[in-house]
Amino acid sequence: MSGGICKLGCLVALATALAVGVSAPAASAWEPGGPPICSSIGEPIEGSYQNLTITGNRWVGAGAELQVSGNLTIPRGACLDAFTLGEVHVRGNIVVGSGAILALGCTLGSIGPGEPCESQSTDDTVGGSILAFHPLTMYLDGDTIGGSVVSVGGGPGATLSPYVNFPIKENNIGGNLLVSGWKGAWFGVLRNTVHHNVVLLNDVGVTTSPETGEPDSTEIATNTISGSLICFGNSPAAQLGDSGGSPNTVAGLKLGQCKKV
Repeated sequence: MSGGICKLGCLVALATALAVGVSAPAASAWEPGGPPICSSIGEPIEGSYQNLTITGNRWVGAGAELQVSGNLTIPRGACLDAFTLGEVHVRGNIVVGSGAILALGCTLGSIGPGEPCESQSTDDTVGGSILAFHPLTMYLDGDTIGGSVVSVGGGPGATLSPYVNFPIKENNIGGNLLVSGWKGAWFGVLRNTVHHNVVLLNDVGVTTSPETGEPDSTEIATNTISGSLICFGNSPAAQLGDSGGSPNTVAGLKLGQCKKV
């Protein structure tokens, strides 16, 4: 028991120490089959690799398959758009650098130009963890992740221009989920299964509801969490919002702002 508490305490301490927001360039152009994720269309990528480092803007086309037996790295300013009906499988870790973008997976009802998941979902997999350090954003949608998802800092800042989202939806995460210090238009954690803890610290989203004018970010709903759900310093405070979601099912504790969700 004490070991588990120590691990959680160390996780929170690490995120608090490292959470520093950064500014990054806008994501603005349309990628075939997906939303405006990368700053330009870039080049398609598929095939099998031992380790892979993405350069520039790359996308995985519908019907294509990208296999990485080791680690996948998306360095500073690069972008990988797999919000398509392509298939991505990474046995190791995915590392996302400063100002970089990772879009991985696509579930029914995901919205974007071309509506790539109108009638079909993908099942992208990551054997290890997703580790992001000051990313511009990540779109994690319907993925199976064996390890943890850890994102520290990043985003374009507390602004609607550029309008940058950070959605974490319908994933199965074998470890912890930690997002700390991200700042942008909208952030949400919806309909995920997380087998350890969810920790959300000092994240900012400035979107407001067009119907009510109320803050419409930090939507944390319909998640099933085997550990604890911990939220401090987020703006707006963690809420169910207008997502239509239900309160989270949490086996451990609900702490901070997340006591109400």
